[in-house]
Amino acid sequence: MKKNEFLSALDELLELEDGTLKGSESLDSLESWDSLAIISFIALADERCGVSLKPRQISDCSTIEDLAGLLGDRITVEVLA
Repeated sequence: MKKNEFLSALDELLELEDGTLKGSESLDSLESWDSLAIISFIALADERCGVSLKPRQISDCSTIEDLAGLLGDRITVEVLA
């Protein structure tokens, strides 16, 4: 999954306008980041990236970038030529 697709999926998951998230946002600053969002993120990681996560791993995250880090090399960054 490309990073922009990841951010777009999180926008949708958190019911934000597409293009809202840039990656550096604090999870605490997002009103819709709650227990339901955590469960939805676990499902997203499993279904779209094939990564099994535990709630504890997510609770250790403080930013969107931290969440992306949990998915490791499943998130790719487009390099412009």
